[in-house]
Amino acid sequence: MRRTAALGSAGTLIAGTLMAGAIAAPAAGAEGRSTSTSEARGVRIAADRAAKTGIDWRDCPADWGIEKPIQCGWVTVPVDYAKPNGRKIKIAVDRIGNTGSKEDRQGALLYNPGGPGGSGMKFPRRVTTKNPLWAKTSKAYDFVGFDPRGVGHSSPISCVEPEEFVKAPKLDPVPDSEADKLAQRKLAAEYADGCQERSGWLLPHMTTPNTARDLDVVRAALGEKKLNFLGVSYGTYLGAVYGTLFPGHVRRMVVDSVVNPSKEKIWYQANLDQDVAFQMRWDDWKQWVAKNDATYHLGDTPEKVEQQWVKLRATAKQSPIGGVVGPAELVGFFQSAPYYDSAWAHTAEIWSKYVAGDTKALVDEIAPDMSNTAGNAASENGNAVYTAVECADAKWPTSWKTWDRDNTRLHQDHPFMTWANAWMNLPCATWSSKQQTPLNVKSGKGLPKVLIVQAERDAATPYEGAVELHKRFKGSRLITEKDAGSHGVTGLANPCVNDRVDTYLLTGKTDSHDVTCAPHATPKP
Repeated sequence: MRRTAALGSAGTLIAGTLMAGAIAAPAAGAEGRSTSTSEARGVRIAADRAAKTGIDWRDCPADWGIEKPIQCGWVTVPVDYAKPNGRKIKIAVDRIGNTGSKEDRQGALLYNPGGPGGSGMKFPRRVTTKNPLWAKTSKAYDFVGFDPRGVGHSSPISCVEPEEFVKAPKLDPVPDSEADKLAQRKLAAEYADGCQERSGWLLPHMTTPNTARDLDVVRAALGEKKLNFLGVSYGTYLGAVYGTLFPGHVRRMVVDSVVNPSKEKIWYQANLDQDVAFQMRWDDWKQWVAKNDATYHLGDTPEKVEQQWVKLRATAKQSPIGGVVGPAELVGFFQSAPYYDSAWAHTAEIWSKYVAGDTKALVDEIAPDMSNTAGNAASENGNAVYTAVECADAKWPTSWKTWDRDNTRLHQDHPFMTWANAWMNLPCATWSSKQQTPLNVKSGKGLPKVLIVQAERDAATPYEGAVELHKRFKGSRLITEKDAGSHGVTGLANPCVNDRVDTYLLTGKTDSHDVTCAPHATPKP
């Protein structure tokens, strides 16, 4: 999952959040280990209430953009699980029933697309749009989506006015001077303050463990004894935390494009690791562009393509293209290519048109649409949740010297994303709300085999994250898509992967050993 920068730069950021809450004594009972006995008790109380209440399924509100026969509803959860009788919020959920018979049905499959800050409410549309990759699985499962706490229709949080968030151009993320750095630091601190002012009541509770607890309450409200879960990007960290807190409540779990769950990585180091992986995948894309120079005319070697990028960036820095597209906006657009193979051809085409003299295509693609109030609000909300969860989940360096040293060094060899990423996360350095200690992700009693899927050259969630989770979840199976780097492998057509995901979800069976798959088809120009 990615987000576009709201601060002085326009980078996009990482796939996951971390989880908060240090482990105390394990809680007894089926709910599994929680961060404290009071929170474990709170989950049990909330889940019991939800199981009795159920969900009042109705047609989705017209302005949600979710068509029939998908239905929507709400699940009530505590803001603070240590105080289950205190303030409550409602989690928005939607579902579509399994397409097979009653005998085919295996329960509900819940989905999280990442972020943190991503909405899963479009997941049931994989059935209504007849997505062929999910036809077999949808025969057996109700597809259930939800907005995590703070997201979309679930008590959305905010840090700044949406119009302010999307306006362009923003400051160049790559600083030329100490004054540039100071300006970015000021913006990051102001953003952190804005989060506190606009959403401070929920910020201490915007943690991955709390979202995992919400997930367990949703499970209970659905009438499911155990959870079937598909998590992509940050959703893999949510799944890892759920599996640690509620190992006996997991039935089937697929995690795709894995956030490194190590306590030492969440979140500061994870972002530095991401900068290295983004540079690697950016270089992969430049090779592809050079190979297709007959189509794009951007250079017949990666070095020449890089020269074109440097030139474009310098032009936008000197005078924003169309008055709105500066270096920050360029990074926000071009980062799609390292993220997703599906963006390779489109990104190259827009760039090629610009070099050929068509400025309009680039501006139309990148410039904010100030009239799109709903879209801009959603973007601002997604960014706010990203920041809130990331900052709440872990303790961040508070010394600017640490940030400056680490990012200056990293930028030398990995310039594509490093500084943009740094400014995106810098609000966590001055975060005034409580910051937790990451959970120690590990197997617990009752945790079944978990299926892990990962592309070898993923930029947003580097491969080492999948290896780390594989070590921590005993009995898990790892499917590696070799020589590939698109983020979100289960959404791509690759029978070696797709067939194994179907088999696991439908039968619970995995290969007897880890599997390496050839890459999906290389994009065509």
